[in-house]
Amino acid sequence: MLNLKNESEFRAEIFARNPRGVSEILSRARVCILGAGGLGSNVAIMLTRAGVGEFFIIDFDIVEASNLNRQHYFLRHLGSPKIEALKEQILGINPYAKVQICGEKITSENVREILRDEKIICECFDGAENKAMIANLAGEFKDKIFICASGMAGLGGANSIQTRKFGANLYLCGDGKSDMSAGLISSRVVTCAAHQANAVIMAILGKFKV
Repeated sequence: MLNLKNESEFRAEIFARNPRGVSEILSRARVCILGAGGLGSNVAIMLTRAGVGEFFIIDFDIVEASNLNRQHYFLRHLGSPKIEALKEQILGINPYAKVQICGEKITSENVREILRDEKIICECFDGAENKAMIANLAGEFKDKIFICASGMAGLGGANSIQTRKFGANLYLCGDGKSDMSAGLISSRVVTCAAHQANAVIMAILGKFKV
């Protein structure tokens, strides 16, 4: 059991394997995650373990049994709002993290107001229409970085999932295909989530170029 007196001691111990100076940058970063399902829940956990210090997580759904094959939840979370269950896990890894949650459904009417002050936005929605809505905002908000996902279903090779840059501030992770008939398998979903988490980290550090 760790017996660390303050946040600086905690970060020095838990994130000791980060390169020098990286932990400090990540600890000051804020990331907005849209959707807390197969992509969003795994992205949030990976970013927490990397040392990101602040989150804004938006989702209106609850944890169901069918989520457990690929989403970062456990039996104890069934019936709980995903944002609450995910916040619990984040704080279980880093009790000093700041986690803001919102149970509002994102629509074309409220999306601009909700994302107004966000700088790094990770789109982790399920529906193609919602994904397109967020990706289309990249051209409108040049001061924000959008990291979106498209294509992670089925049993295809993991190497087909890539990160590509479109324009100045839009990154798209996945294989670019949308075939939900092939099912959702955790390995490919988490592979895509890892691409998103890595893109977020590189964006925070100002080193992400494709």
